[in-house]
Amino acid sequence: MRLNRFLALAGHGSRRSVEALITQSRVEVNGQTALLQTQVDPEKDRVELDGRTVTLPTLFSYLMLNKPPGYTVTRNDPKADRLVYELVPPDCRHLAYVGRLDKESEGLLIFTNNGLMTQHLLSPANRVRKTYLIYTSTAVSKASELRLVKGIKVADGSFFKAEEAMFTPGKSGGGILKMVLTEGKKREIRRMCETLDIEILRLKRVSIGPVELGSLPVGDSRRLTDAEIKRLEKAVSGKKGVPKADTIT
Repeated sequence: MRLNRFLALAGHGSRRSVEALITQSRVEVNGQTALLQTQVDPEKDRVELDGRTVTLPTLFSYLMLNKPPGYTVTRNDPKADRLVYELVPPDCRHLAYVGRLDKESEGLLIFTNNGLMTQHLLSPANRVRKTYLIYTSTAVSKASELRLVKGIKVADGSFFKAEEAMFTPGKSGGGILKMVLTEGKKREIRRMCETLDIEILRLKRVSIGPVELGSLPVGDSRRLTDAEIKRLEKAVSGKKGVPKADTIT
């Protein structure tokens, strides 16, 4: 298989993000610096990342975190003040995050070492629903809800579209806009709201597929239950190659 797919399955990021590890000469195969086109046989070849052996996991772990605002979703960034991995238990810091939230956004993040599950949850083709709550200081009209669902072209020509958009008014003129997306384009919600002059006070993700944030306190994390994992597997059922978690650690 291609090296980028192997690294992704091993839980080191998406296929695209692990390509950066390869181009930075951080990956070796059988003692030789790897290239993007390198092929590997997991049963025969020795793959190392930063000098450490990489193997495909046989046990899969899943963790959820209620991310507070102000934390950057990455493992390493010298320019970031705070990283989400500071909030993850030490024995789970090898897990990769499933999709990003920008620094000031909050809510549900899932971490896992099941690379195929990550790919299928994030793939736009699989249309996995992610639900967000946008707390606004301004009312959102029915016309704006309709535009969000039909799709919006923003200033740079990018096109964004929500699966659902429903506004619930509050007492002081603002309220909560619930939005469901099936893609994960960069700052998608913020750019749509900016185009429609919707001021965002808070942006919170509350579900990824069948997994809901629930009452998990801000900044806390917990392992997914067996029932939640089974629901995740069902959400991507029929997608080729998604391994099941026979044993959860």
